[in-house]
Amino acid sequence: MSQLIPLFVIIPLVAAFLIPIIGKFLEGFQKVLTSVAFLSLSVLTVYFICAGTGEPLLYTVGGWEPVRGIPIAIYLVADGLSIFMLAITSVVGFLVSVYSISYLNRFTAQNNFFALLCLMMGGMNGVVLSGDLFNLFVFMEIAVIASYALVAFGIEKQELEASFKYQVLGGIASVLILFGVTMLYWKTKTLNIADAGNILRTSQDKSFVVFTQLFLITGFGLKAALIPFHAWLPDAHSSAPSPISAMLSGVLIKAIGIYAIIRLFFNMFTLSDEMAVTITALGAVSMVLGSFLAMYQWDIKRMLAFSSISQVGYIVTGIGMGMIILARNGDQRVAALAISGGLFHMINHAAFKGLLFLNAGAIEHETHTRNMKSLGGLSRSMPITASTSMGASLAISGVPPFNGFFSKLIIIIAAIQGKFYLLAALAVLISIVTLAYFMKFQKYTFFNRQGARDRKKIKEVPFAMCFSMIVLAVLCLGLSLLIFPGIREVVLDPAVRVIMNASEYAPSITGF
Repeated sequence: MSQLIPLFVIIPLVAAFLIPIIGKFLEGFQKVLTSVAFLSLSVLTVYFICAGTGEPLLYTVGGWEPVRGIPIAIYLVADGLSIFMLAITSVVGFLVSVYSISYLNRFTAQNNFFALLCLMMGGMNGVVLSGDLFNLFVFMEIAVIASYALVAFGIEKQELEASFKYQVLGGIASVLILFGVTMLYWKTKTLNIADAGNILRTSQDKSFVVFTQLFLITGFGLKAALIPFHAWLPDAHSSAPSPISAMLSGVLIKAIGIYAIIRLFFNMFTLSDEMAVTITALGAVSMVLGSFLAMYQWDIKRMLAFSSISQVGYIVTGIGMGMIILARNGDQRVAALAISGGLFHMINHAAFKGLLFLNAGAIEHETHTRNMKSLGGLSRSMPITASTSMGASLAISGVPPFNGFFSKLIIIIAAIQGKFYLLAALAVLISIVTLAYFMKFQKYTFFNRQGARDRKKIKEVPFAMCFSMIVLAVLCLGLSLLIFPGIREVVLDPAVRVIMNASEYAPSITGF
């Protein structure tokens, strides 16, 4: 089974290589190949989830064995957390690729778009599977460089400006991360995450560890767009084509930002109270400010972009509370509950925020505007877009029985049980604020007649776009089933166990 692990990287990278060559001669080849490639990744992920052994699966590139106990090979590691992230990237990626079949008809250079999309997918999967710091950085750069180009795909002034800002801040983040990796290599003489973890746990140089952690938090915080490192996100997400906005917000910032923080701070570093409080504070500030910034937006995609900052704040707050409890040797059950809520909200956010960006793309596709003041009365002419966006709006606002309600409820319960009463109150308040601005979105876009112009020529978007929106809407309900023990134990609990049993990661990789 471990021999299948490289396919998560090989399949999208091979597709990215073939599309520019064969796509020149076969019309539509790029669309079919991308969708088939991403579908195969989704099927492969389901197989890994259903056949999970509970133990990490290792693939050593080139078959290199450890020398004198030192892991010299490039390790690809598929454990519960990796497979959980692969499920998010693969499913959302497949639905985005199907949506793009019709959406891209108004764009030229479609070969470039789908090739870059495959590169982004290959890079994200590489980050999730990489067992060493250097290749995590390399795969991260593959993903973000592809995303820089995709943000500027429209080549208008707005897109180019947003891409430039994204590149500048993304480049700063990459330098900070590379500096942190360099410092770790200088100290530990290894790049393997598990091997470095073994050395750092016995290190007495606490000031060095804190110094390095601050660089990594800043770098990956920029990638995850946590406040105050968020400046690039509103412009980038609103300027990119809507399928890419769905990938950036639903998948990319989690795979190369939040996932990297979780993996390194749990499985490589020893948890410390100072870093746990810092990460939780960043999450709480992002949760609050992102929501209030979204409230004042009239551009649909900018509103969704700021909302992404807020929802990422929920995820980081849940994970951070678990970190604090574990660092203080608190109640393990409460820590597991907080971490479970954060991961649950991560997969939920991929579903409802991906859907909302696809809804925004459908609206812009038919009306050629994203300004809510210029819209209105679309519920009759675009019934599928209207109904699916209503479901996504209720899900992100935490209204039962949609998935967002259950993940937010778990985070709030964990905050109360962990005596983080302020965080619990903020989580409830921000959920109400979120409901307010998404009801504004529904009112002014789909039901308000005052801003409506001639809506007779507007019709529902093509089938491929509707298909992806409907599937994601079903997921906004279906993911609520993760609250039940039988399903949760298969999908969510393996990832939680990897985080909770952080000390077992290194022995399972290095053997000691």
